[in-house]
Amino acid sequence: MTDTGLQALRQLLVLGYDQLKARLTQRLGSSELAGEAVQDTWLRLHHASSVGPVRNPGNYLFRIALNVARDRLATDRRYQTLERIEAIDLIDEAAGPADTLEARSELALVERLMAELPPRQRHILVAARLDGLPRSEIARRLGVSLSTVEKELKSAHEYCLSRINAGQGR
Repeated sequence: MTDTGLQALRQLLVLGYDQLKARLTQRLGSSELAGEAVQDTWLRLHHASSVGPVRNPGNYLFRIALNVARDRLATDRRYQTLERIEAIDLIDEAAGPADTLEARSELALVERLMAELPPRQRHILVAARLDGLPRSEIARRLGVSLSTVEKELKSAHEYCLSRINAGQGR
């Protein structure tokens, strides 16, 4: 599809926003997720320089939005399981001796697991989770692609979770 075709897709998305969102809401069961997917679809089209041949532009837009929503759901599921790692309290000053000992044990576990990670994964995990840096900023600082940051972060999370779930981390 030419630049003109890309512009036509963008215009179709703007004009058919409500219909696309309603169709996605029905398919996904969530108006919020559908709205986010349509917005992300617009961003993808906005940043695209060209697209290949498109036979049915309406279905093409729906497929993009559906794939965006599925990717978002998969990412959310992954990070929901990671909440266990992030939910570890460090040391609560008001905690009793048993709580303090448990918190120190959990902190030591996290430190051991992080030490087992390859240096780049460890750096990315610390930058994303402790420093709160956006993935794009991490990619820029390390001179790697955004997808590399996401893959390394995913690998680090999965490794830590697998060790915790296997009970090998202790």
